[in-house]
Amino acid sequence: MTSLLEKYGYSKFDIENRVIDAWNNIFDQKNPNHFYFEAPDGMGYMEDTGNDDARTEGMSYGMMMALQMNRKDIFDRIWKWARTYMYLDKGPNAGFFCWSNQLDGRKNADGPAPDGEEYFAMALFFAAERWGNGEGIFNYTEEARAILRTAIHGPSKMWDEKYHHIRFVCNCPFTDPSYHLPHFYEIFAQRADPEDKEFWEEAAKASRKYLVKACHPVTGLAAEYATDEGNPLPPEHHGTFFSDSYRVAANIGLDALWCGKTESLSQIAENIINFFDGKTAEELKDYMVDGKALKKNARHPIGLIATVAESALAISDKDGDNSAVKRAVKRFWETPMRTGRRRYYDNCLYFFALLALSGKYIKY
Repeated sequence: MTSLLEKYGYSKFDIENRVIDAWNNIFDQKNPNHFYFEAPDGMGYMEDTGNDDARTEGMSYGMMMALQMNRKDIFDRIWKWARTYMYLDKGPNAGFFCWSNQLDGRKNADGPAPDGEEYFAMALFFAAERWGNGEGIFNYTEEARAILRTAIHGPSKMWDEKYHHIRFVCNCPFTDPSYHLPHFYEIFAQRADPEDKEFWEEAAKASRKYLVKACHPVTGLAAEYATDEGNPLPPEHHGTFFSDSYRVAANIGLDALWCGKTESLSQIAENIINFFDGKTAEELKDYMVDGKALKKNARHPIGLIATVAESALAISDKDGDNSAVKRAVKRFWETPMRTGRRRYYDNCLYFFALLALSGKYIKY
């Protein structure tokens, strides 16, 4: 299958080199911009360079990246670090992972962030398919099933039973639109505990419907935190288009790549691309979901450019040659990865967008 980058005229040779360079920029410890680090006893971690810690978000992202690049050695190192230092073995959050740890492994919190758990589970299921299960913590399938079993049946629930919506944190009364990954839930329905098949099927349907409600009908923008009806929380409580929100565009693109295009989500992707069309990296801001620009410049402009480009995968075929779509992909291609202290989040989103647009973000 021809990737979107190839469709828009980029050569396989250049694409392959770009993927390798991007991987090395994150994982090659001789590269000055890397933020993957090896640790003793066959372990490794991803550093959030903006916050000087290791987070389940980045650890699970690193596992997915290593899986896609067929680097079982790095995948197992990151998983062992997470399982050794982040795993919570007591209290109401037992079975989950501490969302933030110091770089020496000490925990900064006693609770999880659900986006980490869902990425851990998906990466582990893919690892089982690609490499086969091992023993103990490397029995990838059982480890993934245990996470999801705890998430919906444990005392600290990561999914609301009424709405089938993922929570921002366990048992809280609101959600984060960027946590909604219907393309993951469809796979969970096939690979998690058989008795939970119906729950995950419903979660996939619910999240696709939810994203339509949570994304503004004109701009396509979603808030960081929102109610189950899709309404943004007040601005002072992350009810604006900010860093987490960028991932909604990427998730819509990946959902289309893995599961096929959905008309309503394709329209959201088109709205997002049109909203940002013509805005330079220096002009990118924080926004209200209706598009009103706020005073602060976007904290992660490279990540935003990357996710907007990734959403192009969801544009329906009749609009696939749209000039705004081409410009979004071209801007991404011509934008280098970020350097400096804030590079972690931007470059994670950049690498995932590159994998997806190059046809290398595979559903195993």
